[in-house]
Amino acid sequence: MNELEEYALTADEVVERWSTDPQRGLNDDVAAQRLEAFGPNRLEEVGGISAWRQFASQFTEFIILVLIGAAVVSAFLQEWLDAVAILVIVLLNAILGFVQQYRAERALEALKKMAAPLATVIRAGEIRNIPAEEVVPGDVLALEMGDLVPADARLVEDHLLQVDEASLTGESVPVKKTARVVTESNAPLADRRNMVYSSTVVTYGKGRAVVTDTGMRTELGKIAHLVQTVGEERTPLQERLEGVGRLLVYACLIIVVVVFALGLWRGVPLVEMFLTAVSLAVAA
Repeated sequence: MNELEEYALTADEVVERWSTDPQRGLNDDVAAQRLEAFGPNRLEEVGGISAWRQFASQFTEFIILVLIGAAVVSAFLQEWLDAVAILVIVLLNAILGFVQQYRAERALEALKKMAAPLATVIRAGEIRNIPAEEVVPGDVLALEMGDLVPADARLVEDHLLQVDEASLTGESVPVKKTARVVTESNAPLADRRNMVYSSTVVTYGKGRAVVTDTGMRTELGKIAHLVQTVGEERTPLQERLEGVGRLLVYACLIIVVVVFALGLWRGVPLVEMFLTAVSLAVAA
């Protein structure tokens, strides 16, 4: 279900869409089925790997492998200064990449701390306090002053409800909420006055809201995903630079092979020509 559509629907349409009831909520069987279908309402780690694998992954790019090869050849030729200089560059690049990923993990932990531990929902006509991880789409949240909103939801009832959305929008003043339809198409997050979002805080009033998104599908979850995947998607410039790097490496290899072949053709000893070709490759 696409949350972006929910604010443009009436309260009755949202209730119908999620097959729920503002007064009775979901029954336990339906809630259990939806928990199985949608998964727990929590922020997940995207492709989490161990620290040493993260560090090792910094050495898999083509250019880095070429540099490592150049360092090995330099050491073989006893060009220790060149070998050390190349390895230092490779190591610094790996450390910078690892630190970036480490900071992303710490940012995810900070986002997890923003999530609500408990939620007040209406289930089978009863108001219950349940672990926030068990909240599912279609659940009816009973919101009161001081509550931390456990999931993204569409208001169906409001009584002077105000919510602090600073954690998402940066808005310093609590936002007055309403259950009325937002008619503006493609309304920005801050203008969706009939929506409440995970990690925001009810500062005044009360209301009821139908959950539309949980876990990584919430706005907070989208931020968590962006934080974890930063740097993974390569920009067009990065792609072109890597392409140019590959082209230069291939061109250098062709030149080395040609020089090596010409040397042999002119009668230069094999070992001498091999060392010359290797030196040329490292210098390139």
